[in-house]
Amino acid sequence: MRDTDNQTVDPIDTDLLTGLPTAAAARAWLDGAGPVHAMLAGLHRFQAVNMAYGASAGDGVLAEIARRIAAFAREELEGDCLVARLSGGAFFVASRHPESRERWQWLAEALAAGIARPLTVDGVELRLAPRIALLRGQEGEGGEDVLDRLDQALSTLQRHPARRLLWADGSHKARGRSEAQLEADLIGAMSRNEIALLFQPQYSVTDGRLVGAEALARWNHPVLGRVGAETLFAIATRGDHVAQLSRHIARRAMETAAGWPVDLRLSLNVTAEDLATPDFRVAMESALADAALAPDRLTLEITEQTLVADFESSRAALEQLAARGVQVAMDDFGTGFSNFRMLKALPINALKLDASLVRDIGRDSRDRAILRAIVQMAAALRLKVVAEGVESDDQLAILRTEGCETFQGFLRSGPVPAKEFP
Repeated sequence: MRDTDNQTVDPIDTDLLTGLPTAAAARAWLDGAGPVHAMLAGLHRFQAVNMAYGASAGDGVLAEIARRIAAFAREELEGDCLVARLSGGAFFVASRHPESRERWQWLAEALAAGIARPLTVDGVELRLAPRIALLRGQEGEGGEDVLDRLDQALSTLQRHPARRLLWADGSHKARGRSEAQLEADLIGAMSRNEIALLFQPQYSVTDGRLVGAEALARWNHPVLGRVGAETLFAIATRGDHVAQLSRHIARRAMETAAGWPVDLRLSLNVTAEDLATPDFRVAMESALADAALAPDRLTLEITEQTLVADFESSRAALEQLAARGVQVAMDDFGTGFSNFRMLKALPINALKLDASLVRDIGRDSRDRAILRAIVQMAAALRLKVVAEGVESDDQLAILRTEGCETFQGFLRSGPVPAKEFP
């Protein structure tokens, strides 16, 4: 099973619920790793979810948390790395890539923020507060010793509710950059062109033709190194700079896409903060005009959470943009409420299936049945279907058989720098 871009694990050591490697696989990986940076994330009071909503709902929560952690590792970690589920609500993340202590602590803070994003269980929004233990492995230290040190530190954290992170070596807290400094860094990063754009190619399922790309952002921080989108937007959220950052990314992405062949589309992610700004529509139209990009070549990707703040004003802005030719895609479809009312109320052109819905369609008949039902519903509503996370020819063949139009994933290409995309 492939849990990150760089690590392959024997399926016999794979956790059936989450699809991640098990504790045994983690120990084996660590035994041959040499010194590593590692962290152990525990879900504080997770058992309360099982007690309140039942074991099935708890399993769904664990699967979603596993997806978030694996996505975080793909986004943020370089080189050889591993994500595993050790037991219950305990998840392990490790990297062989050299990291500064400062960066590893900041990554742990960003991971905690990602895990703590709202979850929906039986129609109720929940937030789980993780505790994370960190360490820098020592030369000659075996996997059992690494996991034991992390487990002891995590146990200490569970007894101190006010603390979120703890280094397992017992030394002083790492000297990180303050939140205020990081926010200042981010403001300057936009003017210094430190925000780099990557493009995730999208292809026609029918013939493999390139049809467009989703724009993604990275921050090449002069001290912390590469900062992925999850961490980047976590910093922006703390400083209330999300809308400013999104507009910076949108303008640069549109300028780049304007130089592509006219049959290629650009997809941009839209945040709740974006839609909450009164001039969102005007800003999008201005950016399109300045870049000389035809509106009908742009797709805005939204999620259900994006629309929570003010649904009516969000709908009005999207309808006005749709009238200009801009398309709208419902992102992460199938992972939240999948509120079907929104498909009627909003000018949606496409459904974007989360990778978790695609991963097991080749070996789980229920997953394939769900895929078929979504595609058939989309066809009845005259919506296109885009599949994320396609990694095998078998998955692609099933998508073709079931009538999915577009796909993206490592089967063909991961995100590529803007200069390489043409």
